[in-house]
Amino acid sequence: MKRVFLIVLDSVGIGEMPDAEAFGDEGSNTLKAASKDKHFAMSNMRKLGLFNIDGVDIGEKEAQPQGAFARMTEKSMGKDTTIGHWEIAGIISEAPLPTYPEGFPQEIIEEFSRKTGHGVLCNKPYSGTEVIKDFGEQHIKTGDLIVYTSADSVFQVAAHEDIVPVEQLYEYCQIARNMLVGKHGVGRVIARPFEGEPGAFVRTSRRHDFSLEPPKVTMLDQLKEAGYEVLGVGKIFDIFAGKSITDYVRTTGNPDGIDKTLEYMERDFEGLCFVNLVDYDMLYGHRNDVEGYAKALTYFDERLPEILGKLREDDILMITADHGCDPSTPSTDHSREYTPLVMYGNNIPAGKNFGTRSTFSDIGATVLNYFGVEKQIAGESLVMF
Repeated sequence: MKRVFLIVLDSVGIGEMPDAEAFGDEGSNTLKAASKDKHFAMSNMRKLGLFNIDGVDIGEKEAQPQGAFARMTEKSMGKDTTIGHWEIAGIISEAPLPTYPEGFPQEIIEEFSRKTGHGVLCNKPYSGTEVIKDFGEQHIKTGDLIVYTSADSVFQVAAHEDIVPVEQLYEYCQIARNMLVGKHGVGRVIARPFEGEPGAFVRTSRRHDFSLEPPKVTMLDQLKEAGYEVLGVGKIFDIFAGKSITDYVRTTGNPDGIDKTLEYMERDFEGLCFVNLVDYDMLYGHRNDVEGYAKALTYFDERLPEILGKLREDDILMITADHGCDPSTPSTDHSREYTPLVMYGNNIPAGKNFGTRSTFSDIGATVLNYFGVEKQIAGESLVMF
């Protein structure tokens, strides 16, 4: 019974790509920035080969790595979560998803207001924590919805749970999702519920993403069609709009994501378990919190032996990322970086350096090759099983 556990450490880039300057990300190196903090320690990932990857220069390299490894290049024209995960699954996006540095066009806002029956506050790029601080009290008084965006391709709607029940907020976001297609087809519409009193508002864990459906065939589609299970942990269901995912669990953060992954590892299934651990990006990268980022990486490394201990004879573990988000730069945006790939399992050639790859899609192609599914996606398999 073959199983692949593909874990995305959201935003853990390993250095600027050659075109980083065009994205405003020259000099970015997320992993190196975190490694300079005193709380950083990744001895278990080092043993698998993380520090041996091309261009990674943050500590002692492993003389005999237990895993195989590669440096992954994003071929798509973007640097966000959706495009990164889609490329891992085999889709090269030739154009970036639309962004709105000046806010959304008035016709979009007016249509959204008419269809939901609520006025709209903000309509600017904004920090998610700052926007509820600045507009939360007005929202409570008026019932108007807080709409904002970021450097990503997102339409975010924040509402206090006592003013707009969460299920109602989800309905409003589905309205926005149905509206935002074509040239305004943002990657994600995100429900951002919050609670608390003025001066002490906090976002709750009931965030929900409404993503575009992938425009082409993915490895998930091919695996499901071939009769394999596709399990999603964390944001995976949302990122792929639920398409070809046979079972899923959402998570409240990295610790819960690791716990849920370990639970799936106890389950008898044949196929892929696709995991997103979001805290690096959401809690630390976007908030320029180097110490928090370092602690989160160390936490994953400390729990890695639990994951390795549950691998079965024919299981493969793949650990990668979807973009960068250097917490040490002035920017709070994602960064255009190479990403790591570390692979481990009895069927993986220990110590093999697969060099610098031309696309994240080599990951999806490798997964399909392992299950004997003839690929209909971009990328080339790193290992010929």
